[in-house]
Amino acid sequence: MESKYTRFEKARIIGARSLQISYGAPVLVDYPETMLDPIDIAMLEYDKDMIPITVVKA
Repeated sequence: MESKYTRFEKARIIGARSLQISYGAPVLVDYPETMLDPIDIAMLEYDKDMIPITVVKA
């Protein structure tokens, strides 16, 4: 499967989303109760294509 983002863009997107989650933003996917790390939750959202972040390439 080919990603539409580079690994650097993916890292930036997941990092920004995990920061939002750590500050209390609502999570948009179901995740196990044992999953506490915001980075893991953001990666799960990314994998399910549910991250509410728009990327504009200049």
